[in-house]
Amino acid sequence: MHVETWEKCLLFIKERIPAQSFSTWFEPIVPLKLDSSVLTIQVPSQFFYEWLEENYVHLLKQAIKSQIGEQGRLEYSVVVDRGDEKVQPTTVNVSGSSHSQHKSRVNGFDAYKNPDFYQELKSNSNLNPSYRFENFIEGDCNRLARSAGFAVAQKPGITSFNPLMFYGGVGLGKTHLVQAIGNEIISTDSSKKIIYVASEKFTNQFIDALKNNNLQDFINYYKEVDLLILDDVQFLREKEKTQEIFFHIFNHLHQGGKQIIMTSDCAPKDLKGLQERLVSRFKWGLTADLQAPDFETRMAIIQTKMHADGISIPDEVVEYIAYTVDTNIRELEGVVISLIAHASLTKREMDLELAKQILKNIVTDIDSEVGIDYIQKTVSDYFKVSQDDLKAKTRKKEIVIARQVAMYFSKDYTNHSLKSIGYHFGGRDHSTVIHAVQSVNDMIDTNSKFRFAIDELKKKLKIRTAVA
Repeated sequence: MHVETWEKCLLFIKERIPAQSFSTWFEPIVPLKLDSSVLTIQVPSQFFYEWLEENYVHLLKQAIKSQIGEQGRLEYSVVVDRGDEKVQPTTVNVSGSSHSQHKSRVNGFDAYKNPDFYQELKSNSNLNPSYRFENFIEGDCNRLARSAGFAVAQKPGITSFNPLMFYGGVGLGKTHLVQAIGNEIISTDSSKKIIYVASEKFTNQFIDALKNNNLQDFINYYKEVDLLILDDVQFLREKEKTQEIFFHIFNHLHQGGKQIIMTSDCAPKDLKGLQERLVSRFKWGLTADLQAPDFETRMAIIQTKMHADGISIPDEVVEYIAYTVDTNIRELEGVVISLIAHASLTKREMDLELAKQILKNIVTDIDSEVGIDYIQKTVSDYFKVSQDDLKAKTRKKEIVIARQVAMYFSKDYTNHSLKSIGYHFGGRDHSTVIHAVQSVNDMIDTNSKFRFAIDELKKKLKIRTAVA
C-alpha cells in the first residue's frame, strides 16, 4: 500500500517540476511504510532531507494530501551511515514540517550558528587579482577554453556552458583561466559572491566542519555563491562523503542558475574514483582542454613576461628559449624568471650564452641544446665533417648524410619537438627532420656498412637500444 501511495505522489510531483529536478531529488527516495495517515519515506542523507524541506515541502504536502487526505503527514527515515556488506545502514526518523513552519537557514549572515566559521571560510576563498584575461596569452592550444571562459565571465550562469570544465596537464594555465573568469565578473559586478577553492582545501574544510559540528554552516556557505570554482577536481577521487556533499551543492547551484567551473588533469570520462552521477553532471555543460603551447604561443608568453617586467631581450634569446622549453607554461615562465634573476645578480647581459647556461642547470626534463650539441659533435667527428657544416646550407652528400644521422639521433633520443630539432640544425623546417629520419631508416635497412656506422655511433653515444 505504501509503495502504491508513494508512486501516486510521484506522479503528482512529476507533473509540477522539471524532469532534472525530479530525477535528482525524488527518484532516489524509497517508501518504507504507511501507518494510518503517516507515510514514511527513506532519503539517502541529512542534506537530502534538508533540501527537500527547504525547497519542496509545500509540494510534498500537496502530494500527500491528494492521496491520503487533509490528515496526511510525512515522516522521513534519514540515512546517517550507509554501512557496508556486513553492517546495515543506520537511519533516524524525522517528522516533516509544514510549509508555514519551515524556516530557511541559508539567507544572510544570521543563518550561521557559528559566525566565526563563516568568516574563516570567507577569508580563505579569495581570487588572485593578478590572474586576468589581459595577461592570459591566447593560442591554438587554448583558444576554445579562453573563448568559453570569457563568454561565461560576461553572462555567468546564463550560457549553456554550465558547468564549465577545463582539463589538461600541469602548468598549462587552467588555474589562471578560471581565476581570470572570477576576476572579470567581480570587475563588472562586485556584489557577486564568488568562491575559488582547490579540491583538497574543499575536502579539508568539509572534514573540519564535521569535526566541529559546523556541517550546516559549511553547506550554507557554498549554497549562497553565484560562482563556484573548484580547482583540481580529480583530488576528490575515493573521497565518498566529500563527493556526496559536493554533489548536492552542485545540484543546488545548478538548479538555481548559478555558475560552476571546474578544472581537472584529465577529461571527465577518464576521471576514476568519482561517483558516476557526479561525472555525468560534469558533462552537462562544456568541457574544453588546454594543450601544451605551440612555438608561437611560447614566444608570446616570453615577450609578455619580459614586457610586464620592463625588460628588453634579444629576439634570438626568445627564440632559443621558446624552441627549447616546449613542455608547459609554468616551466617556461620559470626559465624566464631565472634568466632575469641571473642577469640582475651577475650584472650580465641577457644574451644567448646566459640562456644556454640557465637551461643547462634547471631544465631537467628536456635534453636541451647540450644534448643535441653532444650528438652533433659525436656525429661530425665520426663522419669527419665540422659541426658547423651540420647547420650550414651545403648539400654535399657526405655532409647531408651526417646531418641526417644527427637529426635521426636527436629525434629518437631527446625530448625535442621536430621544430626544435630543425632549429638546432640551422633553422630547418620540421619536414626536413621527418625526411632525414626516414632516409636514415631506409639506409639502415638496405646498407650494411651504414648500419654498422649507426651501431658504432650508438656505442659512442652510450645508447644501447638495438637497431629495429
